[in-house]
Amino acid sequence: MIPFVDLRREYQAIKDEIDQAIQRVLESGWFILGKELEAFEKEFAEYIGVKHVIGVNSGSDALYLAVKALGIGKGDEVITVSHTFISTVDAIARNGAKPVFVDIDPETYTMDVSQIEKAITERTKAIIPVHLYGHPADMDPIMEIAEKYELYVIEDASQAHGAEYKGRKVGSIGHIGCFSFYPTKNLGAYGDAGAVVTNDDELAEKLRMMRNYGSPKKYYHKFIGVNSRLDEIQAAVLRVKLRHLDEWNEKRRKIAKLYNELLEDSDVITPIEKEWAKHVYHLYVIRHRERDKLQKYLTEKGIKTQIHYPVPVHLQKAYLDLGIRVKLPVTERISREILSLPIFPYLTDAEIEKIAMVVKNASNC
Repeated sequence: MIPFVDLRREYQAIKDEIDQAIQRVLESGWFILGKELEAFEKEFAEYIGVKHVIGVNSGSDALYLAVKALGIGKGDEVITVSHTFISTVDAIARNGAKPVFVDIDPETYTMDVSQIEKAITERTKAIIPVHLYGHPADMDPIMEIAEKYELYVIEDASQAHGAEYKGRKVGSIGHIGCFSFYPTKNLGAYGDAGAVVTNDDELAEKLRMMRNYGSPKKYYHKFIGVNSRLDEIQAAVLRVKLRHLDEWNEKRRKIAKLYNELLEDSDVITPIEKEWAKHVYHLYVIRHRERDKLQKYLTEKGIKTQIHYPVPVHLQKAYLDLGIRVKLPVTERISREILSLPIFPYLTDAEIEKIAMVVKNASNC
């Protein structure tokens, strides 16, 4: 059986480093808001190319706090996409604002920038592009539109650690960037973890208080905040993994290249990489008109796959119940065709070749 992701292989490759990092925290006796988090925030800020990193409990909290920190709430609108993990949109709704959906580009599966301006109203406060599957959204036109209409831009970079747009790391381009460190991410913790990044000093100060009960110092509270802190053990793990991130991303890119070559003469649509982008392939997503049949065949042959995402957010019951009604033809078509094949840095060439062979053989069955 070929797994979709195998984190055990990753752990075995860096076991000594991880074990030492965790032991260091255990021996320190300090587990919340300590030196490991401070060091990780500094190291990740240098890596992304921003002034501030604020470690939080999860990627979902990073998005929620980013929206909240910008003062977006009831009566406001935020433009985003429906082809994403639901936490992107939940961050808007949980703050009392209204998500306004635009369709996606049929090649990159990221926000179709040509649709943004017609979605703007006097209530629009922000745009949340998603750097989906590891491919950046087209940020220049997004930033130009945001500047024209005086809107905030929150980058959802939860699937794009190390991805680049015209030489700049994603997350560093908008007013705020949000990252998830869920275990299966390119940079993953051993539990839930996330971060908000920004170059804005005031926003950073506000976010640091927000994640810790609105507190500038212990037992003093400037406003009502939340408990959303990236703990010391996760920070220590992330510090180790950050040192390997570029190497792992290059492995992912090589795996994607091999997949592309092996599937070139098949009947599936393989991912693309725009000339202005550096794709880090958090997921390797193909498209096929008979996706469900293909997935079933792969399962029978011992190959695990997933669908990211089978039901667009605007068609989820939770958002239909909120009265969201919109037609997104590209999003809706793609959701019926996409299939994620196994990809992780320690996937072997033999496994990739087998997966590609089975995908190609499926057409003859």
